[in-house]
Amino acid sequence: MDSPSPDLNLDNLKAVKVLGRGAMGTVFLIQDAASTFALKVVDKTSIHSKLDAERRARWEIQLLSQLSHPFLPSLISTFESHHFLAWALPYCPGGDLNRLRYRQNDRVFSPPVIRFYIAEIICALQHLHSLGIAYRDLKPENVLIQSSGHVTLTDFDLSRKLAPKTVQTVISDPPPLPLPETHRKHRRSFSRWIHFHPSDLSSQRNGLKKTKSARVSPVSRRKPSFSNGERSNSFVGTEEYVSPEVVRGDGHEFAVDWWAMGILAYEMLYGTTPFKGKNRKETFRNVLMKTPEFVGKRSELTDLIEKLLEKDPTKRLGYTRGAIEIKEHEFFKGVQWDMLTEMVRPPFIPVRDDGTGELTEHLSTINGGVDIKHYFESLKSPPSLPPSPVSSLSCKFKKTFSLSDF
Repeated sequence: MDSPSPDLNLDNLKAVKVLGRGAMGTVFLIQDAASTFALKVVDKTSIHSKLDAERRARWEIQLLSQLSHPFLPSLISTFESHHFLAWALPYCPGGDLNRLRYRQNDRVFSPPVIRFYIAEIICALQHLHSLGIAYRDLKPENVLIQSSGHVTLTDFDLSRKLAPKTVQTVISDPPPLPLPETHRKHRRSFSRWIHFHPSDLSSQRNGLKKTKSARVSPVSRRKPSFSNGERSNSFVGTEEYVSPEVVRGDGHEFAVDWWAMGILAYEMLYGTTPFKGKNRKETFRNVLMKTPEFVGKRSELTDLIEKLLEKDPTKRLGYTRGAIEIKEHEFFKGVQWDMLTEMVRPPFIPVRDDGTGELTEHLSTINGGVDIKHYFESLKSPPSLPPSPVSSLSCKFKKTFSLSDF
């Protein structure tokens, strides 16, 4: 993928699309003859103090500068002025996993496809955890599809640096995941990546429309951390994906990511999340008390989900030995973990500009696009002027609320 000049300058950039808008910033698609990339921009002059968006943006930039993994984004360049803070990332033309699910005939994925995407997410989380980073915001809207068809995680402003548990440093692991090679021989297709099991035959399920999900901002819970590795006491995540220990305020660590992965796998399988209630309070009550419901014949996949959705984090799959423990589950039997990046035919290969046209805000392409600074100025226009464009679908799921709302 082409990259912009290391000297990123908003004065020289024109945006052709808004890929997303949220509490922390706006993501633009920048495209010209030399490069195509995503640009995340924070308007420092309009940040509400309690959101602390600038601090979280700086944390995300710092973390991205440390990442080097095929299923995680790499920081291309940064820009800062008195008014703006911006950073460039590789553009993922396949959109996010939620949009991709909605394109399926029954709005769910088959078990082999779920296995592929979850396996890559496991590898991404494993790398983050090895750096001491708890991701804390796993959901379909934050899993993007690269041009190669492989996944990449996005939005790291809610992630947190924690001290890893000592047991995780002494367990052997499969060979490290290799970075993609452009001229490697004997590359694998999706159908040759794993031997399918009879239980992989998907049954017919009704696709359920995903309801609005609120994002939880960090709110301190003043309780002591635990001795075996550091734990965070922040109340953070996305409503339907928040783990029981976060709702209880018990303190949490890396196991919150494995809980969220269980919710994600459930949604990929059934088209809905397992604990969604009529309101936020009921959702959190379900998270604490309700057992996830499974339809049809039990399988290795439902067993995996059940073990990931263990409400006691110390009994949850992945708590003791991290990703290694999850990779050993029967659902992943036959997976060649070191061959994931070798596949040239993943389940879905995006075409040029796929996944964005119908759900993102198109900007004028006159003279090469829209000036980014002028775009932010237009958002501050008085109500008598034409209203500013609406946010993208995925950003509508990101309503921020504090602990006092619950």
